[in-house]
This record gives sequence, structure tokens and C-alpha cells, in this order.
Amino acid sequence: MSQLTLLLLQGGFLVLLWFFVFGVVYSLRADLFGVKVRKLPEPAAPPAPAGAAPVASPDAVTTQVKRPAAPAPAPAGSLATTSAVSRIVITSGPKAGLELPLGTEPLTIGRSSESGLVIRDDYTSSHHARLVLWGDQWMLQDLDSTNGTTHDGVRVAAPVQVKVGAPIKVGATTFELRT
Repeated sequence: MSQLTLLLLQGGFLVLLWFFVFGVVYSLRADLFGVKVRKLPEPAAPPAPAGAAPVASPDAVTTQVKRPAAPAPAPAGSLATTSAVSRIVITSGPKAGLELPLGTEPLTIGRSSESGLVIRDDYTSSHHARLVLWGDQWMLQDLDSTNGTTHDGVRVAAPVQVKVGAPIKVGATTFELRT
């Protein structure tokens, strides 16, 4: 073998070795700090409820529309709206029986101490899933977790609307949104 061929093989092997090192560092970084999360689009203005008075101009005479004092309780399996959901109840897993109040801020679920709901088990990613209030509906988003997130027995691939009382499974923990 000539000296030039040997030098080229050594240089190629060195470059290949550095690509391997950078690949390992990138993989460790992604595992420790997570990956960039896709944002949900801004919600469109909710449609006006049937029977509501149209918005009048400031010059026009306005009338008051009577609204019910309190909304009726949501039946099981109905979509989770802001007025219907007030808490998260863990039904199975390491923290079974725990109830958390649910505000209007997004709630991140995962193994990381930065998460709003910390679940420490081997099947939960550091940033596993997120509950987001989008308009007046609660949406469940999987954050590219390793083991996935299920809602009502179906794996979540894109953000889905959450149903009240439907089981949400993250790792070995199952929880529900309740009124």
C-alpha cells in the first residue's frame, strides 16, 4: 500500500470516528434536555352560541341577554371545556388517588422536575405530554415521548380534544379530567 492511500484511510477513519462522537453527544443532549416542541396554532374566535344576541355598534341600543347561572354538569365522555373541568384525578399508577386542581395554564406531564405533574417511572419521558387550553377546549399533546401517550385507548399522534372522564395513560400512570 502506498503512503498516500494509508494517509487517506487514516484521515477517513478519523472523520468517521468524530461523526460517531458527535452523534453520541447529540443523542445524550436530546435525552437529557428534550427536543424542541411544536406549538399549537392560535385558536380561532369561538362561534357565537345559538340564540345569543348579535354584537351591536356602540351607537345602537343594546339589550341584555339572560344567561344561565351555572352550567349543567358535563356527562361522562363529553368534551372537556374550561367550565366543565376543574381537576385531574390519577386513577392508577404510583400516585393513584392524587387530585390536582387544573387552572388555565398549560400542564406538562413527565419525569422532569420542571413538569407540572411529575411522574417518576421507567416508562415516562422527561417531557412526556402536555395538556393545553386551546380556545375553550382542553387538548392533549404527546411531546414525542418514547412510549407514547394514549387517550381513551387510542395513541395520541397529534393534539386531540380531551373528553371528561376518558382515561389518559402516560407511562404506567392513568388519569382523568373531571368536573
